[in-house]
Amino acid sequence: MTQIFFYHGAGDRIAAASNLIRKAVAQKKALLVYAPEASVAAALDRHLWMHPPTGFVPHVGIDSPLAGETPVLIADRLDSVAQDERLFNLSADVPPGFSRFTSLIEVVGQAEEERTAARQRARFYKDRGYDIRYVDLSGQG
Repeated sequence: MTQIFFYHGAGDRIAAASNLIRKAVAQKKALLVYAPEASVAAALDRHLWMHPPTGFVPHVGIDSPLAGETPVLIADRLDSVAQDERLFNLSADVPPGFSRFTSLIEVVGQAEEERTAARQRARFYKDRGYDIRYVDLSGQG
């Protein structure tokens, strides 16, 4: 059964997701980021290129010719992606087909609309018997 983690209370959701992605890549873990909104995908792309200033997290979109050899894929859809280990959800909705992934990582900011959507997703997962682990990021920079 998919392990679900909610990282909540992030002051900057994109920066928090980027930090978690960077840690996973440092551990040689491949992952998929579900970001169906173009503005969210672009913000994450910029952040992974520029933070930290001396670092770079290898990433591409799912349609890139380099997708098969890049550890981080940013996707606006999940139907044609073979990766099934780690899924980061940067959508307000439950990702389609999330149950095929070993783990699902939800990153939630402090904005009320993000928190409301996250509560709805958590209720959806709980109603289907998934165990959820929560990590509070509000005390972190």
